[in-house]
Amino acid sequence: MAPPDDEAPTPSANGFDKLIHEPARLLLMARLFVVDAADFTFLAQATGLTGGNLSSHMTRLESAGYIEVEKSFVDRRPKTLLRLTPEGREAFRRYRDGLRAVLDTLPE
Repeated sequence: MAPPDDEAPTPSANGFDKLIHEPARLLLMARLFVVDAADFTFLAQATGLTGGNLSSHMTRLESAGYIEVEKSFVDRRPKTLLRLTPEGREAFRRYRDGLRAVLDTLPE
């Protein structure tokens, strides 16, 4: 499914993906980059985001095709797992590498 125009990943003037560049989404993507999957509660605690804020950012990243959301029930309690898609993983790699390239040009 193609993301709506306002959700589509777009490079900013400096070449960084604006969708990832937003601080809360950057933190969320970075946490997901180092794991296979993480549950909603863990991500809320690890990022310091409220449930509503996390849900909002999660929806934007899912609409862009960067994350996959799996909802289930465990012992009658809802459980939401998030994982990066291959596209999300590659987008984060490009973002990380671009940021490193910029930072490497700065004097110590």
